[in-house]
Amino acid sequence: MPRPAYEVGANNDGSININYMPSETGVHELNIGFNEQPIDDSPFRCTVDKVGGKFITAYGAGLTSGASGKDCNFSVVGPGNHCMAANIDVTIDGASKAEIKRKEKKGSRTDVTYLPMSPGEYNISIKTKGKHIHGSPFSAKISGEGHKRSQFSNSATSEYILGTKQVDLAHMVATMKGPSGSSDPILLKKSADGRLAIACFQPKLRGKYVINVTAEGKAIQGSPFTIDIKDNQLCNAGHVKVSGPGKTDAEANVWNDLCIDVSNAGFGALSMSIEGPHRTDIRLKEANAGVFDLEYKPHEPGIYLINVKFGDDHITGSPLVINVGGKPSGRVRETVSKQIDSVPDTGPGSKCEFQLKIPGIDPLDMEAALTNPAGKTELCEIRDLPEHLYDIKFTPDVSGVHTVSLKFKGLHISGSPFQYTVGPSPCGGTHKVEIGGPGLERGEVGIKNEFNVYTREAGPGLLSIGIEGLSKPKIDLVDRGGGYTTIAYQVDLPGEYMIHVKYDDVHVPDSPSKVFIAPESSEAKNCTLHGLRDRGLEVGKPATFQIGLNGARGVLKGHVDTPSGTEDDLFMQEIDKDVHACRFLPQENGVYYVHCTFNEAHIEGSPFPLQIGKMGADAALVLARGDGLEKGECGKPTKFVVCTVDAGSGTLAVMIDGPSKVAIICTEVDEGYEFSYTPMAPGDYLINVKFCNVTIAGCPTKAVITGAGRPSDIIEHSGLAVEAVEKSAGEQKKTKTFKGDATKVVAKGNGLKKAFSGSAGNFTIDVKGAGQGALYMGMVAQSGNPIAELSYKRARGTLYNCTFRAVEKGDATLTIRWGSDDIPGSPFAVKIA
Repeated sequence: MPRPAYEVGANNDGSININYMPSETGVHELNIGFNEQPIDDSPFRCTVDKVGGKFITAYGAGLTSGASGKDCNFSVVGPGNHCMAANIDVTIDGASKAEIKRKEKKGSRTDVTYLPMSPGEYNISIKTKGKHIHGSPFSAKISGEGHKRSQFSNSATSEYILGTKQVDLAHMVATMKGPSGSSDPILLKKSADGRLAIACFQPKLRGKYVINVTAEGKAIQGSPFTIDIKDNQLCNAGHVKVSGPGKTDAEANVWNDLCIDVSNAGFGALSMSIEGPHRTDIRLKEANAGVFDLEYKPHEPGIYLINVKFGDDHITGSPLVINVGGKPSGRVRETVSKQIDSVPDTGPGSKCEFQLKIPGIDPLDMEAALTNPAGKTELCEIRDLPEHLYDIKFTPDVSGVHTVSLKFKGLHISGSPFQYTVGPSPCGGTHKVEIGGPGLERGEVGIKNEFNVYTREAGPGLLSIGIEGLSKPKIDLVDRGGGYTTIAYQVDLPGEYMIHVKYDDVHVPDSPSKVFIAPESSEAKNCTLHGLRDRGLEVGKPATFQIGLNGARGVLKGHVDTPSGTEDDLFMQEIDKDVHACRFLPQENGVYYVHCTFNEAHIEGSPFPLQIGKMGADAALVLARGDGLEKGECGKPTKFVVCTVDAGSGTLAVMIDGPSKVAIICTEVDEGYEFSYTPMAPGDYLINVKFCNVTIAGCPTKAVITGAGRPSDIIEHSGLAVEAVEKSAGEQKKTKTFKGDATKVVAKGNGLKKAFSGSAGNFTIDVKGAGQGALYMGMVAQSGNPIAELSYKRARGTLYNCTFRAVEKGDATLTIRWGSDDIPGSPFAVKIA
């Protein structure tokens, strides 16, 4: 379809008018951009038809989708009084009766609001003078009450191999110039075989794309790369095909199948979200090149919407309305809430105290420390109270943001380290709430499973704890004061449970948590562990220990969590009656957690922490600062620094979640590492920093990004990990020094005395016998401004030819230095005639 001509005109009130004359009927897309970035909701779709002078149209999200229990809106517009509420007949038929409200607006417009109470498909009829307006009846797909959303994304065919190997992404920057002439930053990645690739390539225009890749400011080998895109390679969501029995109907609590074929849709990324009255489990695997098998499992029956996008555009027929039948799961949910008040102000010399529940540890092996803003660390007082409760006391001597560390046998416990502000009462927001404790990782039937919620830095708010599973939980929420809350829950049946922690009705970081509750097992309590060394272990050397069953009968299992967050095998072999030898091979420095279960229940002390390598690394000493943690603009690099001085060496990881993927670049600086990221859409971005797989104090932070851009419908995840080297306080970057003798440098030539305006002046410099050094030259005219041209070039050996051109007449001054010293005769007075 040819593009219609258009005109853009500015109004006096800051708005613009866009006029265009379509030449064909059908669906048109209107793409509106500002500073080469699409505005919100662009592109806009409209249907063009042959009409007379008097016509009425309707537009708005409520004509296509919505959620039950929430208002859905659309507008009806037309000339004169044809679209007045009295002249328009609106009827809505669907799964339930919908209340309809109308309100006349200026500009010959009527706004319509309706409230659907049940999920399903609704037919919206809009008539005037007894006749349907164009497009009527409209079909709106309404999702279930509660509007739970599950999502995933897959690179699909958007990865494009550039071909270079030996890739170090930490120092690489890439931009892509498309056929339109605009240049934008892009994301790079390592392919499965270690080659450099574009992480998300979604071309919408035919022609040449030029990719420039630099490392530390210099073009890498092969750059610039050129990609020539043909029509059949363009990202086209309309060519994606969806098939399978799960396209229209599905069953709850079983896996339902969909086949998504993107093989003929060009380059693009695939994303999908499922909305409905309950959560849905999703898994995806690639069956053939460009063909994906999608399996989804809704937790409960009801009406669900499946949104499928390719290259940020809905595929044909999306969203899909799915009628999920089957039997309910029988899962029950219990929620308790409590209003948390703001904490009192503190200051230097204040007696500070808080209480936490930390089950399963020996108080003699526990340590608490407070680090002030200047980096000075002091131990805190710890008191052991009944029921696994610990009272921590300290007295800060300065104002500012402090870091509290809680360690067991030298290793941070779950949730440590965390911030503690000394000064006015903090009010950081929901993202500043922290949760931690064994009850968020594992549990057992019939006993209290416990964890802590730290709300001090978030300010006042409503704390809600919801636990969902196969049996109704008993939840005990106790506000310990000072922004610390302890949670204990007990369930009667084993299985998978979801723990939802919300603050002011918003999920806090790391919520919801999936916890497996093991059956009560007295057999597991009989098992004992022998020969486990938690210190002095090295990378590449096996870590071994033994487990004695002591007459217990059942199944022994185990695995290892590595410092980088992956799961590794734990090899077990019976070497004697009721005695099993266990072994694994550590491949990296850091803290490993060894999980050992018997009949699905953890044996006493499991998971066991093991320190591999030196104990020098401490996440409590890592700090993040910079404007990039709080604000930024679309399309512009935003920076922050992670200070690792005295924190030791280990893996430093930065994760950024927000409405767009971001290109993250890392540069080593004296005090640590500077990270730069470029957001492409406005909104809130959560930035999390981990050191040796431990979240540093104060993270995640929330950066508010402004500007123009098109946010993704799903939360996009970006990350970069680097191996941080050990840095010490006061350590300076070493620079190479040279030893030279400026008195041995000889300058000759007429250009040192006289030259003519506009003509070249020449002289030579010989540095023979002058040692090593840098040659510096500068020349200013009589007015004090630099002359037009000055350069030197090596002629042979130690001899350099020098040329200059001055325009301004008068006495010019020529300065020549070898290293930091003037050569003989410098500065020279040069007459410009």
